[in-house]
Amino acid sequence: MVDPATFKELALSFEGVEEQPHFEKTSFRVKKKIFATHAPGSHLICVKLSEVDQSVFCAIDKTVIYPVENKWGKQGWTFVDLKKIRKTILKDILTTAYNEIKNR
Repeated sequence: MVDPATFKELALSFEGVEEQPHFEKTSFRVKKKIFATHAPGSHLICVKLSEVDQSVFCAIDKTVIYPVENKWGKQGWTFVDLKKIRKTILKDILTTAYNEIKNR
């Protein structure tokens, strides 16, 4: 389990990341592009992965890491359950999402 404060700390640990509001959520951005979001009070975060990376991470456990259930999910947007994820895997997911956006 990872608490929201730890998620936020991890997301902000990458170079050049800014925290900004995004509708009712908090977004974490690099180069003005979102790589992760979190709604206050929720145990789910959403990250932007490539389709291949999404497939790899979802294969770990689809009850913990799974695509958003609409066209956004087909574009790589992926939910992660903070109540069930291990910190080491979350760090890998965030690193992958950050690099996906940073290297565009």
